[in-house]
Amino acid sequence: MLPHRLQRLPEHAGPDNLRIFTAHSFRARLLGLALLADLPSGCALLIPACASVHTFGMRFPLDIAFLDPSGRVLRIERNVPRRRLVRCRGAAAVMEWRSA
Repeated sequence: MLPHRLQRLPEHAGPDNLRIFTAHSFRARLLGLALLADLPSGCALLIPACASVHTFGMRFPLDIAFLDPSGRVLRIERNVPRRRLVRCRGAAAVMEWRSA
């Protein structure tokens, strides 16, 4: 079941039927995926104009992709645990999803 918080965000189709939700507002960007009990597989959160994320308040580990201005992947951090801060110089956006 899709968390209510994500249902209100704009959704785009990604590769392999990935559902990408975009956090544009200050609140959506600040909260990200924090405090959610779960995130269904096949869903990801895109945070534009962002080069760092935190995992404080997370209840599950994340995979995090840092993207350049054209959307290409600069770096992927896998299985990032709770209470971490991760950044990538030169990133224009961040995409995060539940680790497998």
